[in-house]
Amino acid sequence: MFTGFGDFDKTLTTFDELRRRMDRLWSEFDGSWDDPRWPSTSLASSTWPLVNLYDAGANLVVKADVPGVSEKDLQIHISNGTLSIGGERKSVVPEGYTAHRQERGEVKFLRSFSVPSKVDAERITATIKDGVLTVTMPKAPEAQPRQITVQAQ
Repeated sequence: MFTGFGDFDKTLTTFDELRRRMDRLWSEFDGSWDDPRWPSTSLASSTWPLVNLYDAGANLVVKADVPGVSEKDLQIHISNGTLSIGGERKSVVPEGYTAHRQERGEVKFLRSFSVPSKVDAERITATIKDGVLTVTMPKAPEAQPRQITVQAQ
């Protein structure tokens, strides 16, 4: 409840601060939405695709959401304990069609992750199904979990 002009000024100041923060958030999110000629290079491309990394015992498994990206447009590298996933989602209007609305823009991305344990790079596999990239990295023998038998004395 307002008790005077001071309360009204505080409310306006709060809304003004909220507006400035929202403006900053949107300007940092992705300034290239309206121009497909400029691939995203801002916050959106630095956090896209969303990725989960699991430890499945003998393997490390990475799952990345890459809807609209074909296997031909993905590059996966591992070097010195860092996994890199790069690629591009292209936005192509099919021949004979006219685009009336294009909200899904082109995106180039590169994400890199430190792998938490040593892996056998020669046995790494990658598959893509329904827009989800799965990279399976077998752990090196010395990094695999071992069961230690307890002996009674």
